[in-house]
Amino acid sequence: MDLQQRINAFTKLGAFLCQFTSKGIKKDDTVVANDLFFDGFKHQIKLAKEHNGWFTEKNILFSLESWCKALTNNNINTWLDKYNFNTINPKTIAIIMAGNIPLVGFHDFLSILVSGHNVLVKQSSNDKHLLLFLAKYLEVVEPDFKCKIKFTEEKLEGFDAVIATGSDNTARYFEYYFKDKPSIIRKNRNSIAILTGNETNEQLEALSEDIFRYYGLGCRNVSKLFVPNNYNFDAFFNAVYKWHPIINEAKYANNYDYNKAVYLMSEFDMLENGFLMIKQDESYASPIATLFYDYYNTIDELHKKLSSEADKIQCIVASGFTDNEIEFGKTQKPQLWDYADNVDTVEFLLTI
Repeated sequence: MDLQQRINAFTKLGAFLCQFTSKGIKKDDTVVANDLFFDGFKHQIKLAKEHNGWFTEKNILFSLESWCKALTNNNINTWLDKYNFNTINPKTIAIIMAGNIPLVGFHDFLSILVSGHNVLVKQSSNDKHLLLFLAKYLEVVEPDFKCKIKFTEEKLEGFDAVIATGSDNTARYFEYYFKDKPSIIRKNRNSIAILTGNETNEQLEALSEDIFRYYGLGCRNVSKLFVPNNYNFDAFFNAVYKWHPIINEAKYANNYDYNKAVYLMSEFDMLENGFLMIKQDESYASPIATLFYDYYNTIDELHKKLSSEADKIQCIVASGFTDNEIEFGKTQKPQLWDYADNVDTVEFLLTI
């Protein structure tokens, strides 16, 4: 199977996913193998919702739509154009996936297969329905994938390299356990936004998408703001208010009530608007329904701070702060070439 065959297979998968979007689910009879898979995937979405209360249909469809938009022939070719796949020596790459948001490990899965390697997948128990079904679709539209994809719930064995995602604690275990294998080990990271007080209402509204999408559970979700001294949060609260219905969702509301009670009993200073609490805190990782913030004196001072703590940060949302910043509202819409932790996964796969 050559590179173009692999690209074609994922392009067909993208077309399949385009039937499942935030606007709803609508069958397209032109999609390859649709009679075999359309109804079955609707059922997998239902199972994913029932299995994990954080995986609402809205969030699942948002994820599927994002992959629909990413998996076009043009996007995939643009992504892969700079790499040389001619000397690839196929190996088996294991993935240990997180389960915080739907299909969070799909980019690693895609990178391994499109590079020409075999993949051994250990899914999170929190996200075990969607990817397995999509892998079956790939095997039908490109039969050569049948011998290249394997899922396991057992101990990982018979692999040549590993990509593992987890917490700082599990990362230490991964680093020890896989010390003799080429690896990418991902730890806790969080995303931040830098505000100056000059943001438009549209920018702040867009920022609310970065904060609340997936309930803030992703590493690309903004969990902390950096604001200038004496920043007035009124405009921010007004702009994010469109997300207030989120408090009607039970799991989010339970976390809001619990964290609010903890803060009140601890007599922490905070601001809140009925569905979001903001609290001054040095940490980057904030609890659900909470957004941390910290003040800065000068932009230069903030540059130095963030540079020294770069290993804690996934995305920087800003306007005119740094070359690698992300536009407001775009953290959960990464391109194929936007790598987690800024580690080029494909380059790693081509050099093992």
